[in-house]
Amino acid sequence: MPLRPTKWLVRLLILWTLLGLVVVFWEPAFGAWKLMAAILGGLALFDALVALTSKRPGAERTLPGRFAVGVEGEVTVRLLNKSGRPIHLSMFDGVPEASDCQLLPWTGWIKKSGYVDVTYPVALNERGETTFDKVHVLESSLLHLWARNSQVGEEGATKVYPNYQPVLRYALLAMAHRQEQSGIVRKNRAGLSRDFHQLRDYQQGDSLAQIDWKASSKRQTLISRDFQEQRDQSVILMLDCGRRMRTLEGEISQFDHCLNSMLLLSYIALRQGDHVGVLSFGGTDRWLPPVKGTHAMTTVLNHLYDYETAPYPSDFSEAAERLLSHQRRRALIVILTNLRGEDSSELSEPLRRLRQKHPVVLASLREEGIGQMLNKEVENFDDALGYLGAEDYAAEREVTLSRIRAEGIVTIDATAQEFPVALANCYLDTRETI
Repeated sequence: MPLRPTKWLVRLLILWTLLGLVVVFWEPAFGAWKLMAAILGGLALFDALVALTSKRPGAERTLPGRFAVGVEGEVTVRLLNKSGRPIHLSMFDGVPEASDCQLLPWTGWIKKSGYVDVTYPVALNERGETTFDKVHVLESSLLHLWARNSQVGEEGATKVYPNYQPVLRYALLAMAHRQEQSGIVRKNRAGLSRDFHQLRDYQQGDSLAQIDWKASSKRQTLISRDFQEQRDQSVILMLDCGRRMRTLEGEISQFDHCLNSMLLLSYIALRQGDHVGVLSFGGTDRWLPPVKGTHAMTTVLNHLYDYETAPYPSDFSEAAERLLSHQRRRALIVILTNLRGEDSSELSEPLRRLRQKHPVVLASLREEGIGQMLNKEVENFDDALGYLGAEDYAAEREVTLSRIRAEGIVTIDATAQEFPVALANCYLDTRETI
């Protein structure tokens, strides 16, 4: 319904009704009661016609280029008065459902043919593409007897990225004692690497293949190309997007904990000068070829921000085949998943195939609830059953991890709180083996 009565019209109708009760006991008031009905009806009809025929207000929304999960960003809505009189209205923006917004609705006046900019903070709580619906406007009529409800403006789309900054600050503080944090010193060695280093004058013993004939013709003397040992390395992050990653740890899923840890590792690896690539499997099946340089962190973020889990199991064999077809150069492969005790047979062959060409790290998130169950004091039969179940589950995981380690694969088994630092430290410890 485009129009609805305001509190002023409702009060006038109540007053008219009370006057009708007076008429029952005092008949001379009947004339005044009919006159009031005519005046009130006429004014209400006139006000409704003016409200229905007047131009609707307009709205233009300005969104930030991106949001981070749970971090407030400022949105500005410009409300435009397209009518020839001042208008009074209330505005509520079409913010997404998964959001926190405390300062709406906004209520105020807009002068004739003018505008008002309304800026408000909003925090979005879900990653991925999100849409702001049209602006909801409740406009008072000329005599304030009616309010016209309408949706104006256009929908707006924006991106919500993972907020890995708290994880990054915490992890870098926890790793402050490591000398590697300040950067690994690179030492060039003479060798057969084909990484170009510089041009220099020809020296006795240089091969003909080293001579840069184009530069030599310009300088009228022999110029050789100098090479340095190739030391920039590749890290490929394999992310499990299957149903096992949907377990909640605190307020967010294990998958989001993994995603934050991946972003931390990507940040550190790119600062070290390494390439970073991403392959996902188990629902979101994507491939990001290795990128390099600190500026490439934006590329990694744009690739990962809308990843989601799927409600079915992951195929590790298919993921290994895809990775081997994409990544032929030797790289450090980091598999992020939630290991189960029954995974030994399923993981054995894919890990063996990957290990033949690449060093592999299996990083598994351990449920904090298992540790809490094992540390809980046993007071009754249900507690005893819970303890035995948790102990059996942990023992199966440890057997599986031991078998994987025996194949020469580095493993990480850490809770969500420990995972970012454990993953970063493991990378720094193993990067020289690539």
